[in-house]
Amino acid sequence: MSMTDPIADMLTRIRNANAVAKTTVTMPSSKVKVAIASILLKEGYISAYKIVDTNSSEIKTLDITMKYDENKASPITNIERISKPGLRVHVPADKLPRVMGGMGIAVLTTSVGVITDSEARKQHIGGEVICYVW
Repeated sequence: MSMTDPIADMLTRIRNANAVAKTTVTMPSSKVKVAIASILLKEGYISAYKIVDTNSSEIKTLDITMKYDENKASPITNIERISKPGLRVHVPADKLPRVMGGMGIAVLTTSVGVITDSEARKQHIGGEVICYVW
């Protein structure tokens, strides 16, 4: 069965795992999902991620290790999909969003790859807003 929005599926899996304090999340892998996981790791929202090559099929899986403190509180309060297959949201460099007044991040796909809103501001480039994380 084909999926119409695999990125929304990834974000929903992370959101659901966060709600029940699950330690790992597994999903089918893609280059964009790995790029988003890399940004979440770099910004401190997850502990680790790895790409697992399953022998049974050609599809690789992406395993994300969630991050919690000693009280089982996660740094991810919410994760929200912005640009959808039916409604793409593109922003120019001078109108890049600030998530929660700079306390969160916006993940964008640009001509130089998948980056955060702060990196896009430094490079003065716009792009498609994938999601907000705070």
